[in-house]
Amino acid sequence: MGERGLGTSWTAREIGQQPATWPRVADALRRVRARVDGLVGAALADPATRIVLTGAGTSAFIGEVVAPALARHLGRPVETIATTDVVADPRAAVPDGRPVLLVSFARSGNSPESLAAAELLHRLTPRLRHLVITCHPQGELGARWAGADDAVVVALPEETHDRSFAMTSSFTGMALAALLAFGVDVDVAAMARQATAVLDGAAERASAIAGAKPDRLVYLGSGALRGLAKEAALKSLELTRGQVVGIADSSLGFRHGPKSVLDDRTIAVVFLSTDPYARSYDVDIARELVQSLGTDRVVVVGEAEPAECGGAQVWPVGGTYGSPSEWALVAVITAQTTALACSLALDLTPDNPFPGGEVNRVVQGVVIHEFPEGE
Repeated sequence: MGERGLGTSWTAREIGQQPATWPRVADALRRVRARVDGLVGAALADPATRIVLTGAGTSAFIGEVVAPALARHLGRPVETIATTDVVADPRAAVPDGRPVLLVSFARSGNSPESLAAAELLHRLTPRLRHLVITCHPQGELGARWAGADDAVVVALPEETHDRSFAMTSSFTGMALAALLAFGVDVDVAAMARQATAVLDGAAERASAIAGAKPDRLVYLGSGALRGLAKEAALKSLELTRGQVVGIADSSLGFRHGPKSVLDDRTIAVVFLSTDPYARSYDVDIARELVQSLGTDRVVVVGEAEPAECGGAQVWPVGGTYGSPSEWALVAVITAQTTALACSLALDLTPDNPFPGGEVNRVVQGVVIHEFPEGE
């Protein structure tokens, strides 16, 4: 019946291949380890250097997921600024004269904003070092920075260059690459084993959510898991053509207005942080959501007993992880498979949910305007 009961689409294959892909991502980093260490080491030798993670859409959410783990590992701030924000307001992205270590995430490397953002920062920053993490080194971004001074292009395995519309294995592959690039000690083999266990039961659990025919999927998480929630919500929007609206927020922030979205066609999913302090807030909102929606319309992803979360449904994601950022790379599989199941339940084609071209695999229609000289 295809990839673990998820069908035979490229989307299903690319979700299912992730555990096998991660060791190859680690191999790709090992091949350029000396160059990456040289670039990063030179940048971080100056305490004034800003670390900026950038990308658009899913690639921007990679930064939001890994930034907290990198900040803790490095002992210094790590910023996330989407390429779309850099291009729209370059002055805000470069408010002072400090040097920048830019980390660009790009599946294809052909998005206009990815190219323009790097060029603008190169122009406006007195010293830019650039680490490009891409699934397609032959793309325009990879080709532009390959061999450039103060730049390293990390080329991930070809299979991470998803053929499907939505980014799945490219998301986890680039996120893992970023953690490894900065020296975070990730047990890749153990993470792959846990992901395989999640995949083995994913089709049944995801199909149960899709079978409830939700109009809205609310995803909540704390810290790094807010970035995960954004990616989860985007997968729902993309693969269902917006027919199942995805909403994302933090576990604490959701009460401040966004909770208004809840109705009897909503299913809420709470990602339980592996950090005990943050997790307490995730459990609190899960209990509150059960009071609003009922036990059958609230799902908690993580390790918990249903009673702890007010009787919510539990989608277990076990294992031991160095940070919530690492856990997110396994937990995202629950959202990927849920979006796929919802797409199939709506009789859509997940590899190309927009056959009319309303939304494209590589963004189109963007005009990059000339930034004034002297700025």
